[in-house]
Amino acid sequence: PLADRLRPARLADVVGQDHLLGPSGALQRMLATGALGSLILWGGPGVGKTTIARLLADESTLAFQQISAVFSGVAELKRVFEEAARRQDATGQGTLLFVDEIHRFNRAQQDGFLPVVENGTVVLVGATTENPSFALNGALLSRCQVLVLRRLDDAAMEQLLARAEATLERSLPLTAEARASLRAMADGDGRYLLNMVEQLYSLPEQVPLDPQGLAGVMSRRAVLYDRDREEHYNLISALHKSLRGSDPDAALYWFARMLEGGEDPRYLARRLTRFAAEDVGMADPTALRLAIAAWETYERLGSPEGELALAQLVVHLGTAPKSNAVYKAYGAARRAARQTGSLMPPAHILNAPTKLMKEIGYGQGYAYDHDAEDSFSGQNYFPDEMPRTRFYTPTGNGYEQRIGERLEHWNRLRAAKGRRPEG
Repeated sequence: PLADRLRPARLADVVGQDHLLGPSGALQRMLATGALGSLILWGGPGVGKTTIARLLADESTLAFQQISAVFSGVAELKRVFEEAARRQDATGQGTLLFVDEIHRFNRAQQDGFLPVVENGTVVLVGATTENPSFALNGALLSRCQVLVLRRLDDAAMEQLLARAEATLERSLPLTAEARASLRAMADGDGRYLLNMVEQLYSLPEQVPLDPQGLAGVMSRRAVLYDRDREEHYNLISALHKSLRGSDPDAALYWFARMLEGGEDPRYLARRLTRFAAEDVGMADPTALRLAIAAWETYERLGSPEGELALAQLVVHLGTAPKSNAVYKAYGAARRAARQTGSLMPPAHILNAPTKLMKEIGYGQGYAYDHDAEDSFSGQNYFPDEMPRTRFYTPTGNGYEQRIGERLEHWNRLRAAKGRRPEG
């Protein structure tokens, strides 16, 4: 395959990872000092993880051994460890053990690496597309340095195309616009890009293709998205924070990215409804009603028509005034409820359906607010043993400005009537 033929022979030839392989990069520093330690290479497919591992072995005079967690078990690991120990005893040469898809080993299997990494029998280089914080156990992570490989940018992809043309001594049959489309179709995956190049060279027609012609013979790389993996959480975080930052355009983009990746629209409806309550709150009380309406619309219409209602909700939430005052008030009230235990409500607001309850003071002195001046009695509704406490402090955003004015009006009336001040 073309991707194998173009595999770099030196670390300096690896594209797109200058932050690790450049003059001040972490890997170059390790090699320069002769202190190559165990590593976890974290990055998407086709960014150079396997290539870098091979070249690290070459440039550090270590024997290279490769296994895949998909196909290997405990017996294979023991064999590799024993070989590495024999090699070290016989020749003094160390072993760089490259473990592809290391996140697929279970926790007990990962623990098997600890003694051989610790005593230097192997220098472990693990490759993973999953977030090591979630996929690898803490003991292994503490013995390895995690290096993040970036998806290949447009410049790196163009370098790969130029190398392919130089190797095959033929120009790609593409217009400039189609060439840019080809790079975009690979979505940061160098291997996928070179596989597409190989397909292009195998076409019988060598007339330069425009973007439409390219789309007709090539398929775009599937969007990287897994609904139970890190990408799911990254994108929902991006959507939530774009909404909180009042950027409806960015929010629509992340919303669309999740849908294109196959996310269940019901999950998005649930998260958007939560946002309406948590981050918009009383600054725009209509937001929660619209969230429920959009959710119900999706349930009635299904996809793709119902997704437009969710997109409308995204725009509404992105442009709405924001307040988390209710969210904070609820948290403060819960903390107070836990701290104060089982305090009784004040007797004057308790119902007294029996004679005994009336005799012991239930309901005595209760003032019916509708009959009071300004329809406000200002009575105390907290337990007698607890001072009045303000949990909810409205912001000046949107509708909450009016709520704040109303609360201040009632506070003034309460003070005028000599009622309990807030604690």
